[in-house]
Amino acid sequence: MDDQEKVAPGHLSVNRTDVDGITVLDLRGEIDYQSVGALTRALPPEDPTTGDRVVVDLSRVTFMDSSGVSALIAAHQATQSAQGWLRLAGAGGAVLRTVRLVGLDAVVTCHPTLREALVP
Repeated sequence: MDDQEKVAPGHLSVNRTDVDGITVLDLRGEIDYQSVGALTRALPPEDPTTGDRVVVDLSRVTFMDSSGVSALIAAHQATQSAQGWLRLAGAGGAVLRTVRLVGLDAVVTCHPTLREALVP
């Protein structure tokens, strides 16, 4: 999907890639109770031996409700128990307001850009 292509309202597109051993989830669209399953299926499974490192790119997410927040907290806890980490990148607008309002930024490391989130 290129930058010009739009995701229909209420839908979430997830592109999972690997950058130098870090799982990068490029999300586009809205994260809500109907679409959160796409996010949770893309997150690495909990495995305490792998040390998962995950960056979730929120720069193209236009809306996130409490189900998205819950999925990210669960992913954070799973990566920590696997001696890894979860980072958020590029949250803006309403999504950034939600992240700050619920205090997610106090729990999960947030970076303004994907590039910054990928720095060890």
